[in-house]
Amino acid sequence: MSSTPTSQKTTVLSAVLSQKESDILSEWIKNMSGATRRSDLIKESDLRAQCSQLLSLSRRALEQVGTNFQASAWDGTRELLGEVSRSRAQQGFTPSETATFVFSLKQPVFFQLRQACKGDADALANETWAATELLDAMGLYTTEIYQKSREEIIKRQQEELLELSTPVVKLWEGILALPVIGTLDSARTQIVMESLLQAIVQSNSRVAIIDITGVPTVDTVVAQHLLKTVTAARLMGADCIISGVRPQIAQTIVHLGINLNDVTTKATLSAAFRVALDRLGFNFVRDGQKPEQKA
Repeated sequence: MSSTPTSQKTTVLSAVLSQKESDILSEWIKNMSGATRRSDLIKESDLRAQCSQLLSLSRRALEQVGTNFQASAWDGTRELLGEVSRSRAQQGFTPSETATFVFSLKQPVFFQLRQACKGDADALANETWAATELLDAMGLYTTEIYQKSREEIIKRQQEELLELSTPVVKLWEGILALPVIGTLDSARTQIVMESLLQAIVQSNSRVAIIDITGVPTVDTVVAQHLLKTVTAARLMGADCIISGVRPQIAQTIVHLGINLNDVTTKATLSAAFRVALDRLGFNFVRDGQKPEQKA
C-alpha cells in the first residue's frame, strides 16, 4: 500500500526549492504586498531574512523526510514559524496577516512545480497536493502559535492592569490606603489581599483603609470578598476601615442583610483617615489654634 502524500519524499518539490529558491523568494516577497507585508511593522530586510531562512530550512527537511511536517526534521522550521508568529503577535499583525505569510508562498511554489512537471499531469497533481498539504500545515501551525501568543499577551496585560488598579498608598506613618476601582471578583480579591498584606508587612502599619468609592455596586459576593480582606489584614495585626460607603451602597447592604457590624465604615476617605489618625494617637491643630487643654 502506498504512503500518504504527507509522508512522501517529493523529489520534484525538493528540487524546485533547491534550484529555484532565489526565484521563489523574490516572487514570494513580491506577493506579500499591502496589509500582509506591513512595512510599517517590519523592516524589508527582516522580512526577507525570515523568508529566506524558512525556504532554506524547509528545503533541508524535505530532502530528509519529505512533507511530513510533524517529523523531527521539521523542528527547525516549526521553531522559526513560532518565532515569526510570536513576533507578529507583539508587533500588531492580525491573525490573517500572520497566516498569509505562509499561504502567500503557494503561488510561486505552484508556478515552479508546473514548470518542472510539464507534460506529466499525474506528477504535477501529486506534487501540488503534497505541497498544498505541507503549506496548509505550516499555515495552521503559524496561526495556532499566534493565537497562543495573543492569549498570553492579553493575560499578562490583564494581570498588569489588575496590579495597577489596586495600588497600596502610604497615607501616614502606620496608615495605609487601598483604593479599589471596579468590580471585585475572586481573582481581583486575591490580588487586593496579597497587595495589602505585603504592604502591611513591609511598612509595619497598624491601620489599613479600604476605599470602595470606585466600586460601582456591592452585593453579597463583593461584601464577602471585603470581609475576607479585612480578616486577613487583622490576622497580620492591622485594623481595617472601609471608606466610600455611599447611601446607595448602605441601603443595599442593609437590604441584603450583610453583617458589617464589627467593621468600621465611613462615607469618605478623609473621614476614615481621621479615624485612623485618632486610633494611632495623632492630634493635629491649625496654625494659630491653641491645643485643647485636657482636664
